[in-house]
Amino acid sequence: MFTLVSTIEDQIDTYQGALVPMRSPYTASSDRLADVIAAIQAMGTYRFYKLSIDKWSDRIRADSSQVEHWRRVFEEHPEFFRIDASGQKASLVLRRQQPKRFDVDSMSLITKAEFSRLTTEELARVSRSPLSSEEISTLIHTAISLHARALEQERNQRWWLPVLTAIISVAGVLLSVLVGSWISA
Repeated sequence: MFTLVSTIEDQIDTYQGALVPMRSPYTASSDRLADVIAAIQAMGTYRFYKLSIDKWSDRIRADSSQVEHWRRVFEEHPEFFRIDASGQKASLVLRRQQPKRFDVDSMSLITKAEFSRLTTEELARVSRSPLSSEEISTLIHTAISLHARALEQERNQRWWLPVLTAIISVAGVLLSVLVGSWISA
């Protein structure tokens, strides 16, 4: 069975010989979930399914200078996005599964027969179908669920903080009692 959520064991990496859990990309920044949702919406509905990263940056945030930010978002979320072999263009994984028979000018599907008769110039105006609102909604709910699980996992990794605080408090009380009795003796 395929699952989008990995366990902490799947996220173990080695750093200078020690096992260190990798931080989830969902908790890397406070805006990450919003960025993923915005990218899903833009990339799921735009006429063309694949654009250069600077064009996606401009389309999503109206700022084409944020290329490295969006490259990082796309690379850190392979559950939703793919970057092509040249490293220049990005697309939404689910949208890549659609047949490439969407005429971006007429905003309609073309038949296989019509597709086979297209010239090279006309083929440049054919893309993959935009996602339905249900498909986009499912992807957004998946992102929200993955974000919530990442936050929960982060909280679970800090279970020892209250215990450590209690131990330090008890040690402080014992130390003050010992010092107090030593001074009075």
